[in-house]
Amino acid sequence: MAKAEISWKRETDDGISLQVYAQHVGREWRFFLREKRFDQWQSVEQPCLEDWLELLDGVRRRINRGFLRPEEEGRVMSMIRDRYPGAEIPDES
Repeated sequence: MAKAEISWKRETDDGISLQVYAQHVGREWRFFLREKRFDQWQSVEQPCLEDWLELLDGVRRRINRGFLRPEEEGRVMSMIRDRYPGAEIPDES
């Protein structure tokens, strides 16, 4: 996995386990998901808030390790605020 990709796992409300990854391309993030290891990755046009918050967490961790520039955190937070006004964005812990 390249430095510009961040992945995680989550479970849907129906109990289905999903693998999700976000790819950094230019100034945007593209999201993909699949159910099982050998399934094809499906592009996600409208990622849910939970996925955006997981991405923000991953971006913060990579900034601390020196893999991403610090201004990327602000960009991701801005994208979350644009898509989900009024959403609670956790502070860095």
